[in-house]
Amino acid sequence: MMELDDTDLKLLRLLQHDASLSNKELSFELNKSIAAVHERVKKLKRLSYIKKTVAILDRHKIGIGLISFSQVFLKAHTFEVLNEFEKEVAKFPEVMECYQMAGSYDFMLRIATKDMDAYHIFLRHRLAVLPQVNTVQTYFVLSETKSETAYPL
Repeated sequence: MMELDDTDLKLLRLLQHDASLSNKELSFELNKSIAAVHERVKKLKRLSYIKKTVAILDRHKIGIGLISFSQVFLKAHTFEVLNEFEKEVAKFPEVMECYQMAGSYDFMLRIATKDMDAYHIFLRHRLAVLPQVNTVQTYFVLSETKSETAYPL
């Protein structure tokens, strides 16, 4: 892993908050040439510091009205069971994030659906029927105080 200098860190901060900034705009902010900024961005992508560039959508405008967090308890904890669960749950477009957890449950999922009916269908016909799943305990988001995508650097 390469050592990031102050310019790299500032560049990453800027891109985390607005990945649509042009190399010209970045060069102005960093007081570097456009070519130097372009090369740094290419290097940070090549070394996987920048994994991908995305647009963050307003979920309400695209019909996603319900966010929930589900704790999933598996029937067994063998390598095969864990891998198969991860492989299957990664296929579900409703699952926005999947984390294997230490503690009383095995996985935490962040799930996005249109509404409670859509969540119910997802649970009953997709998630709970996976052969690895023992129990699912779900919490529904009432309001969102903070949602960040930028890591502190």
